[in-house]
Amino acid sequence: MKATGIIYGRGMHMGTLKVGIVGSAGRGGGFFGPFIHNPLTEISALCDINVEGLKKTAEAAGVSSIYSDYEEMLEKAELDIVVIGTPMHLHVTQSVMALQRNIHVISEVPAAVSIKEAKQLEEACRKSNARYMLSENYCYMRPNVLVKAIAKAGLFGEMYFGEGEYIHELKELNEVTKWRRHWQTGINGCTYPTHSLGPVYQWMGERVVSVSCVGSGHHYTDQHGDIYENEDSTLMLCRMAKSGLVKIRLDMLSNRPHNMTYYALQGTEGCYESDRGLGDEPKIWLKSRSKEMKWMPLKELEEEFLEERWLHPSKEALESGHGGGDYMVIEDFVDAVLNDKPMPIGIHEALDMTLPGLISQESIKNGSAWMDVPNSRDWQSCGGERQ
Repeated sequence: MKATGIIYGRGMHMGTLKVGIVGSAGRGGGFFGPFIHNPLTEISALCDINVEGLKKTAEAAGVSSIYSDYEEMLEKAELDIVVIGTPMHLHVTQSVMALQRNIHVISEVPAAVSIKEAKQLEEACRKSNARYMLSENYCYMRPNVLVKAIAKAGLFGEMYFGEGEYIHELKELNEVTKWRRHWQTGINGCTYPTHSLGPVYQWMGERVVSVSCVGSGHHYTDQHGDIYENEDSTLMLCRMAKSGLVKIRLDMLSNRPHNMTYYALQGTEGCYESDRGLGDEPKIWLKSRSKEMKWMPLKELEEEFLEERWLHPSKEALESGHGGGDYMVIEDFVDAVLNDKPMPIGIHEALDMTLPGLISQESIKNGSAWMDVPNSRDWQSCGGERQ
């Protein structure tokens, strides 16, 4: 390991983990709080091609080591961890470069933008002594964490249907962050799946084995008058490994007020629906808790099923965003690195959330045909998997 002053082993550490953030003047900025507040880490280097933004960010964070060249940071900064906070088409290249140097990686979503890249990332993880985690923070939203705990306790019975939606109008942002115009709205299909699929995948505890994707057509143009390649709303139907069905809706173009996420889960013994706004709240029905077919507020089950850190999140956690979820992501990642625990969203879980969206792009090209989703676990040609 390149890490300085770190002894890897359960419950053992000396000093702090040195963290570098690439994309620190943009998306990577969201990681500052969780790492600053974690007593086992220090942000020691920042990297961004936006040099002016990088200087301002570094000054505000009190970080003196800055780089405009990512590879130079990896070679010179003696990092233990690198945060990939760059546009989505750079995630694999930059993750692989760090993993090849045995530097731990936590990456923004999605994990990859092509099947070829996904295979490269899996191979790099398998060959590296370092660890990889996908920073899918929607899996760490408080209601989603609670539903996951209830599902793990078996109170939904056999889970056979789920829904996830990411509805976030981004036409103006497309022009500010040009990469979105190509990678999110310039390709047809479910191009940004992990926020909506991730939590449902964790609840049901099974991977997607095939998908069919259909779109609603094209009704908007960008500021240049060009039609967006991505249809306004896409639905990705997912057949799960145990024959369950999940519906994922992605919409980043339709004119509508902001109402970013929606989730639902149906089992033989219970069901769940998240809030829809205008005073609605997350609600649940469990056969074991109610003799009537009547919703109860999800929050009434918090004391029974949530961990202490969620029941009473620290001030530092709450300041980090998403009700403490952003802090918990980093806390779990660092804990797994230091104590050799399984990553909560390691390479295979990351690809289970990413690959269905990539295959959806092929499905919609082929008349919404059902298409198989590869299992990254089958790509291993040698050795064991420790992610």
